[in-house]
Amino acid sequence: MSTAEGQLGMSESTSRAIADVLAGRNHRWSSKLLFAGPAVVASIAYMDPGNFATNIQAGAKYGYSLLWVVLGANLIAMLFQALSAKLGIVTNRNLAELSRQHFPASVVYGMWGVSEIAAMATDLAEFLGGAIGLSLLFHIPLLLGMVITGIVTYAILAGEKQGFRPLELIIGGLVAAVALSYVLELLIVHTNWSAVAAGSLIPQLHGAGALSVAVGILGATVMPHAIYLHSGLTQNRARAQSHSARHKLVRFSNAEVLIALTVAGLVNMAMVIMASGAFHAGHPDVAEIETAYHSLTPLVGTAAAGIFLVSLLASGVSSSVVGTMAGQMIMQGFTGLHLPVWIRRLVTMVPSFIVIALGVNATNALVYSQVVLSFALPVPMIALVILTSRRDVMGPFANRRWVTGAAILGTVVILALNVVLLLQTFGVAIPGL
Repeated sequence: MSTAEGQLGMSESTSRAIADVLAGRNHRWSSKLLFAGPAVVASIAYMDPGNFATNIQAGAKYGYSLLWVVLGANLIAMLFQALSAKLGIVTNRNLAELSRQHFPASVVYGMWGVSEIAAMATDLAEFLGGAIGLSLLFHIPLLLGMVITGIVTYAILAGEKQGFRPLELIIGGLVAAVALSYVLELLIVHTNWSAVAAGSLIPQLHGAGALSVAVGILGATVMPHAIYLHSGLTQNRARAQSHSARHKLVRFSNAEVLIALTVAGLVNMAMVIMASGAFHAGHPDVAEIETAYHSLTPLVGTAAAGIFLVSLLASGVSSSVVGTMAGQMIMQGFTGLHLPVWIRRLVTMVPSFIVIALGVNATNALVYSQVVLSFALPVPMIALVILTSRRDVMGPFANRRWVTGAAILGTVVILALNVVLLLQTFGVAIPGL
């Protein structure tokens, strides 16, 4: 979504109300809702179909033991989404634009290439999720389901012409549908809550296979395109004219990130818990979304299967919209070229259709896409840490030392896991695994 479109879509009354809050003339708690939206939109990236695929594998094969990975990944995501939002608020530029401005051309082209691959992998996961849901519901070919998902995605994105609010409300409604679905799932599936607590707090990896799933969880949870997108969603949404106004915007943004990503993290944990409760004891080899859906009815009941399908459809459609928005922002930000919107969208969408047309297994494609994302993830993470730590970019809003230290630690953890996964892929023995 271009920032100009967002500004044009803001009503005069909304603009006045935002200005009143930033100037300290409106202290009502309900006025804070004027600033809600960017983190909610970004949060769907943390509940997309890639999460379904990796979380089903994690819960079915390893029970509750990988919940600590989901929790850790979500904490890293909170930090980086907050930094991305702050970057857009303070500079009125998004991460891709600032990278083009402040980094050498060779670095920028490398970042763009990696980020485009990540955007394609993202769209593959998102469109596949919607397509799988439609295929299971209407018994249609997967490729036709992807076409329908693409049409629905374009229809929702057409709402951009009316400004940011209608699109945010649609995405927010779909996020709520996914979250409510998993609340209901937990009421249906038997859960060992003491084991859930242990799995959430005690780090453990049962073999090399668990490591692969853990890296997939990271790739499905901390999303490169969401880091890029959040800065774009905040860069011109509410312009601040003073230091105190920017401080308020950053504070509101941090609160929204905390709430939205807490919900997203709980949904991810609920996915693993549901898969563990339904499959781990007797069906640990369940690894595909289609198999999970068909297995839920005899194991748990038709209600659980139906709710699962509703959540998958809501996730697939909403994340397809968000992924396509991020893809067009990445292309324009890195190149500076004002290409037609439909071209920017097709660049990231078409490869996903090609993969399915070639007959690649859908769930395998989902899991592999998340591993690709985990390898692409350090690029925006490193760029974000560098830019938000520079006083010439952020002024007084540059990161404090402990924030930079925490961000560097999160990036190092992901880089280290990626190196271990790469060694494992090429058959290098890893002590302890």
